[in-house]
Amino acid sequence: MPLFKRSDGVLVEHLSPVRTIMPYLMRGRNESIVLHDMIVDVTRTVPWLERYNTGRDNEHRATLFHLFLWSCARALHERPGLNRFVSGGRIYQRNDVSIAFAAKKEMSDRAALATIKLVFPRNEPFSDCVSRIRGSVREGRSDRERAVDKEVNLVTRLPGPLLRAGVAAVRMLDSLNLLPHAMTAHDPMYASLFAANIGSVGLDDVVHHLYEYGTCSLFGVVGRVKKRVMVGDDDQPVVRDSLKLRWSFDERINDGLYCAASLDIARRILEDPAQYVDEG
Repeated sequence: MPLFKRSDGVLVEHLSPVRTIMPYLMRGRNESIVLHDMIVDVTRTVPWLERYNTGRDNEHRATLFHLFLWSCARALHERPGLNRFVSGGRIYQRNDVSIAFAAKKEMSDRAALATIKLVFPRNEPFSDCVSRIRGSVREGRSDRERAVDKEVNLVTRLPGPLLRAGVAAVRMLDSLNLLPHAMTAHDPMYASLFAANIGSVGLDDVVHHLYEYGTCSLFGVVGRVKKRVMVGDDDQPVVRDSLKLRWSFDERINDGLYCAASLDIARRILEDPAQYVDEG
């Protein structure tokens, strides 16, 4: 039992002996990484998005990535066993559902990345979610310096040895559950999921590592929509619009069957959003 409580999660109790010892046998996230590919049939999704966006202004228009983030939040709320993390050799249940992602300030080689972290409330309407994401991206791309930007700019001015010592101290405090909430609340490395929309820049088939710093146990990569040969309802080959999702998750938080079933919720929503989204 840890001496101190965490501000971002609660200790998961009554785990099996195997699950309890796993963080001691596999001490890092990338030592414990499981890679999972998923092909999503978006034949119905693309025209649904076109219908959804008809008559909406740019502030409220949805993209496939917006739908992906919303579907992931739904999956994490419905399957809380996926929304866990390992710290100090122990497994914790996260207090909220938060998703981080990076957005280019502009589409150029030299443009900086703005990293955004959002908390997703349970049962948030899709339209509200889209507006919040768009607002956060707009803020991240603006010239206004956010709290997380100020923190990073401040610490990176330190000499290398002091910076390494500072990061080591933060890691130690985190493992002891002594890291203040103010240092993790806006940090994108302390999120339920880190997502990357590589399809927006024409890329596909990218597998991403997990971050050892922080507590993020799940990384999702969204590829680009393209034609693929799939099996139709009559068991015959058919060409459909599809995209590939590539997941990386920390095996220590839960077993593969649970994680795969949880991620399949996101796939079902992506494939048939009309069944899940209130378009009012």
